[in-house]
This record gives sequence, structure tokens and C-alpha cells, in this order.
Amino acid sequence: MPSATLVVSGPMAPTVFGAISPEAGREIPRTRAKASLEGQSMVLEIEARDLSALRAALNSYLRWIKIAEDMNRMAGA
Repeated sequence: MPSATLVVSGPMAPTVFGAISPEAGREIPRTRAKASLEGQSMVLEIEARDLSALRAALNSYLRWIKIAEDMNRMAGA
């Protein structure tokens, strides 16, 4: 089963975790995702049935992470 692990470290990790964890609980076709907060790091583990599903899930989660980081920066500006 193809898998990937994404790690976001630093002061924004809790904010990203708060934004991503509800999405990790939802079903994306042919994938499973689990988000956890480990100290100053948000860890997202993704497993998929095939590479196409993994690529699609990675694209979605990376986009959501970028949006969370951008919103956090805008709120702090």
C-alpha cells in the first residue's frame, strides 16, 4: 500500500493541526489519513490503495496546509 508522511514543524504546527485534523477524519476515496501533534510538529500519515489516490490526497492536504499557513500569516500581519 503506497504511503506518505508529511511533517510541519515550528510555531505554526498547532494551527495547521487544528485546520487539518478534521479533514484527516473524513474519507477521501481510496485513502486513509491520520494527523497527530507531536510537540512542535504536526505529523500527517497518508495511506492509499494506489499511487493515483496517494497523489490526489497529497495534493489536497498540501493545498489545505498552505491555506492554513497563509491564513495564519494574514491574521498575524
